Amino acid sequence: MKTRRALKEMTRLADRHRVQKGHKWSLEDADPADTGGVPSKGHGEKLLEKSIDLLREMQEMLYAQDRWAVLLILQGMDAGGKDSTIKHVMSGVNPQGCEVHSFKAPSHEELDHDFLWRAHRVCPERGRIGIFNRSYYEEVLVVRVHPELLEAQRLPDAVTDKHVWDDRYEDINAFERYLTRNGTVIRKFFLHLSKEEQRQRFLARLEDPAKNWKFSENDVKERESWSDYQDAYEAALQATATKHAPWYVVPADHKWYAHLVVASAIIEALGDLDLAFPETAKGKRKELRKVRDALLAEKD
Repeated sequence: MKTRRALKEMTRLADRHRVQKGHKWSLEDADPADTGGVPSKGHGEKLLEKSIDLLREMQEMLYAQDRWAVLLILQGMDAGGKDSTIKHVMSGVNPQGCEVHSFKAPSHEELDHDFLWRAHRVCPERGRIGIFNRSYYEEVLVVRVHPELLEAQRLPDAVTDKHVWDDRYEDINAFERYLTRNGTVIRKFFLHLSKEEQRQRFLARLEDPAKNWKFSENDVKERESWSDYQDAYEAALQATATKHAPWYVVPADHKWYAHLVVASAIIEALGDLDLAFPETAKGKRKELRKVRDALLAEKD
């Protein structure tokens, strides 16, 4: 009963930020400082604790059942809170059943393959949760904002015409449909940060020696392309938000709320899978009883 109530509460919160029909959605409709009616940070953190406990239980059943895989994709501007979200939301999950992959600039080997290759080869296997910290979506985000990166991929001229971005959206949708048809549940999160909040976080990194390592001069340079990135994100979400692989536009100005929304969406997705621990076959139960009786007999 408690689990059912918790799932219902999580579903309400996640649905508030879910994008399924991208062509009808605009980034202007999303407020980075939204807190979804959650009355306070303290209340939100208590909800997150409950969410993590529930997620831990559901992940254990996912692993034991070994039928579904879950792929979580986190995208966002620098300082959007991707690392923090992974750390806090997945804190209670068994590391044996979860893998995180961070996608940096592609290597020479990766550039010699199609743009989905490096992601496909590390997609999660059944029973596990895979997390992409950035992903193949960089190919329609950063590469679109910086077209010179497309030239570095050495693609034939015939496939890099004015339709290249629409073609890549089509490829991404087909890829995600393929994964879904093979038992991978996909949820995608855009951590929607305001430009002012990013500025404040950059300053905090500069002022705290323990956070200096997180800062790169390139981060500030990319701020110059802020509007271009917003346009690229909006176009990508409009083109790739589908029922089977929805986007969640997560308000990220308040990290505690971003963590809660992501946790809620994951729980909602797992709740749709009818997870349960595998039933023990009759012959196996008989064998286990014999083992149990033998262990109990050792006390005598």
